[in-house]
Amino acid sequence: MKIPSVHALHSIFNPRAFAVIGASDTPGKWGHRMIDRPLKTGFQGAIYPINPAKKEILGLTAYPTISAVPAEIDMAVLTTPAASVPALLQECIHKGVKGAVVISAGFAETGEAGRKLEQEIVAVARAGGIRLVGPNCMGIFSASAHLSLCFPIAPKAGSIAFVSQSGTFGVSIAQVAAAQGYGLSKFVSIGNQADLGVADYLEYLAEDAQTNVIALYVEGFKDGERFFDVARRVIKKKPIIVYKAGRSEAAERAALSHTASVAGSAVVFDNICKQIGVLQVHESFHLFEMAQALAGLPVPQGNRVAILGSGGQGVVGTDACVALGIDLPQLDAGTAAAITALLPPHAPKPRNPVDFAGATRTAMQEAEIIEQFLKLDYIDGVISNVPVSPQLWDHHLVIDRQAKTHAPHVQVAIQGGERYAALPRKYGKPIICLRFANLEHDTMEEILGEGGIPIYSSPEQCARAMHALVHYGRVRRRN
Repeated sequence: MKIPSVHALHSIFNPRAFAVIGASDTPGKWGHRMIDRPLKTGFQGAIYPINPAKKEILGLTAYPTISAVPAEIDMAVLTTPAASVPALLQECIHKGVKGAVVISAGFAETGEAGRKLEQEIVAVARAGGIRLVGPNCMGIFSASAHLSLCFPIAPKAGSIAFVSQSGTFGVSIAQVAAAQGYGLSKFVSIGNQADLGVADYLEYLAEDAQTNVIALYVEGFKDGERFFDVARRVIKKKPIIVYKAGRSEAAERAALSHTASVAGSAVVFDNICKQIGVLQVHESFHLFEMAQALAGLPVPQGNRVAILGSGGQGVVGTDACVALGIDLPQLDAGTAAAITALLPPHAPKPRNPVDFAGATRTAMQEAEIIEQFLKLDYIDGVISNVPVSPQLWDHHLVIDRQAKTHAPHVQVAIQGGERYAALPRKYGKPIICLRFANLEHDTMEEILGEGGIPIYSSPEQCARAMHALVHYGRVRRRN
């Protein structure tokens, strides 16, 4: 009996109660982490430690077996040695558990004996109607359930779902992403994919209301044909970005010993991704750069972009855009004249990119120029510097936007920023912003975030983000 993966994953990502089999009160052990992390990151449901030698763990009543728990349990986390997992899964089945996260290693990644043991746990699970994440994984994160098994500090909630075949690498990338402000809806370390595979997570995330974009780190597939079949359907609803590792012969050997995955032909993978519309990246952190833009902005109707910024920024940004197939049309005479009236007298004639020539300006002036761009039927999106923030001159200034007693320059900046942030929704076109250095207590960053406008720290990042939007816009029009 094989229950639908979407139903099982709902119980795994949104459990009302879960058990930790192999629970421990010793810091550093997996059985300790799987209780300590959810307690510290806000999980509101019930947690049941399972350990026959303990009466209490981390202040929670411990039980000798999962069958002894006097309540229903949606999900189980297994941290015990590999050889014990088949029998423990049988107990979970008798208890009515719908899904299990098998942290334990020692399965197919270790060789033939481990492969047979992995086949055994899959047979047990499918006979009993339970679905498995892992084995050989590091757990999950679900913002909707305030549940973190894999992060000691929960990431900011957002709309990017990250599916990673590597546990340590995936968690590390996600933590760096969280530190830089990227928000996650879901994270799952999928390990060996003994039961649930990448395609199952895609199916679930396609229907997940908290997820707008799906990012994948994969080394190989158990069923590549099914993955592409599912991806072909999901891409019509949500963008998929993938970083495919194991492209070289040496890396393929590493993938086989890491998660028991056969990496497969990189050429075949690349060609099918192009046919379907799955967006590939070739550097790991590009996943989040592109996902952030796709998570909150409208997709453009074409590849024609305008750039507003300093002279050097415009030149570098133009090169980066052109290298990715993005066009920068020259402005018509009427638009050039309208923008000239908003620029300082010494600024060069606006063509595209448009240069402020280092002059002092306000956020409202910048919003007016951006709006001039977005009104044009031959401009599909804009890359610009971040509008001037009140903190530019006073880095320690903390602003309450609800207060009505701001200094005039602060109030003008807030109003200009709010107008600017509303433009993507007003025109159905994306805006991407550049800032080379962060500001402390930045009100403008907060305002732009409310409008779904991402901020990057280099022109190349801005170009990649716009490329992702252009790519997915093309996919949506094709489908």
